Amino acid sequence: MTRYVFITGGVVSSLGKGLTAASLGALLQSRGYTVRLRKLDPYLNVDPGTMSPFEHGEVFVTDDGAETDLDIGHYERFTGVAAKRSDCVSSGRIYSNVLEKERRGEFLGKTIQVIPHVTNEIKDFIRAGDGEVDFMLCEIGGTVGDIEGLPFFEAIRQFSREREPGCCIFLHVTLLPYIEACNELKTKPTQHSVKELRSIGISPDILVCRSERPIPQKERDKIALFCNVRGDSVISAPNLKSIYDAPITYHEEGLDDAVISAFGIKGAKAPRLSKWREVADRIKNAEGEVRIAVVGKYTGLEDAYKSIVEALTHGGIANKVKVNAKWIEAEIFEREDPTPWLDGSDAILIPGGFGERGSEGKIKAAGFARDRKIPFFGICLGMQMAVIEMARTLVGVDNAGSEEFDHESGNGAGTERRFEPVVYHLNKWMQGDRLIERKPDCERGASMRLGEYPALLAEGSRVAGIYGSGRISERHRHRYEVALEYRSRLESHGVVFSGMSPDGELPEIVEISGHPWFIGVQFHPELKSSPLNPHPLFSDFIRAAVQQARLI
Repeated sequence: MTRYVFITGGVVSSLGKGLTAASLGALLQSRGYTVRLRKLDPYLNVDPGTMSPFEHGEVFVTDDGAETDLDIGHYERFTGVAAKRSDCVSSGRIYSNVLEKERRGEFLGKTIQVIPHVTNEIKDFIRAGDGEVDFMLCEIGGTVGDIEGLPFFEAIRQFSREREPGCCIFLHVTLLPYIEACNELKTKPTQHSVKELRSIGISPDILVCRSERPIPQKERDKIALFCNVRGDSVISAPNLKSIYDAPITYHEEGLDDAVISAFGIKGAKAPRLSKWREVADRIKNAEGEVRIAVVGKYTGLEDAYKSIVEALTHGGIANKVKVNAKWIEAEIFEREDPTPWLDGSDAILIPGGFGERGSEGKIKAAGFARDRKIPFFGICLGMQMAVIEMARTLVGVDNAGSEEFDHESGNGAGTERRFEPVVYHLNKWMQGDRLIERKPDCERGASMRLGEYPALLAEGSRVAGIYGSGRISERHRHRYEVALEYRSRLESHGVVFSGMSPDGELPEIVEISGHPWFIGVQFHPELKSSPLNPHPLFSDFIRAAVQQARLI
């Protein structure tokens, strides 16, 4: 029997529901249970794929090509369970499914309403995969009281009543603000949040209380009394130096014990947390540090590069060093010399992105790394900008550029083009044995090359040595690709196309022979990295940065 934990949030957003869910998943795994985590988001977008990174943070892509919320990345990093398309849903997707069914006549002429049709669709999503795992952890996005979230709260209320007793519990993440003037943690916002939740028929079994200060026993007792929960089910969630301290901290606060108790489980195994303690120890007791310059276009919001941030940390864990990332807006280099900004960096990374803004700055950063023999990692658009730089500088294609930028400016083919397209719009590719075709003017949503695809690595290449294999599989999210027609000219200058799609049509990896570490990849390796299993490319990139810093 699958047991369900529904995780909700109150008072304010950004309290860390996703981190709480991910940590609880890791703790239950450490006790020998199997888990799956899901996210139900109330926004009306069908998925986050068309949202600006400034609006919603990064888009996390699953193996099966779903564009999902960044919390799905937390789930994977903490549990190692690969997410599926069925693990993330929005109001937009739910309503779209309901309306498609109505158009097909599946409701037999009935009036379509939020209850029961929308709530039934949500419940169908929740129960998918029922019985496959011991625990299903379902996080409800947003904050209790938001009008957009009401159908989801009603759906989980109904779901809990339809299941057998003891099958579902509710965990509510809330805030205890500290008022400095009176030196007190205030419990009233938590009381009101629980009151709001109870007004729609849901009574929380466990409260996770975010606070900047330790919660005195007096306040814990008060919360338990006024919110009608057990005293040992009031869990403190203090600020942490590292998110990877969370599993151990939550265990010490009794979160997993409270969940086990709420379900009435007897004889549960004690958690085995040695691996998480080792991760926490490596972060706390780093043996040095490296400086990584990250040249991007969304650097004003760290969540836009959340998986990059964490993968760099994982590379540091693998090498027992602290990674200090210096975030640099690429547009700066379009008006200033990059030298003062990049000098002193032990390595340079250019992450993915879309659009022309900042592209010339990224090209300059790639050239700086190539000229100065500084370790360089280009991901997706970062790889494309590195290839454009080498086409201009090494091959002599002065107007080398990307079709993406011509399309963005409204220019077409022929004499109207501003750039010689070293990077072109990917209009067809193979997905297994199926041909996928896309036109430049197709709908934006879910129209890219998305999800996991294999690549073959050149024998003797740097990347083959890093992976320890000649065949890999990585996640993609892009609609532009490096043109093969420039391959021979680039290779004559030491550029190696070291990774290719199995049909030999699409470049997946380029590297430079004779450079300490210069690799560009078309995929997103950061999406498959975790603290317990750092991605080999990030581990080796940080190793190269350590060498650059002369720490070893």
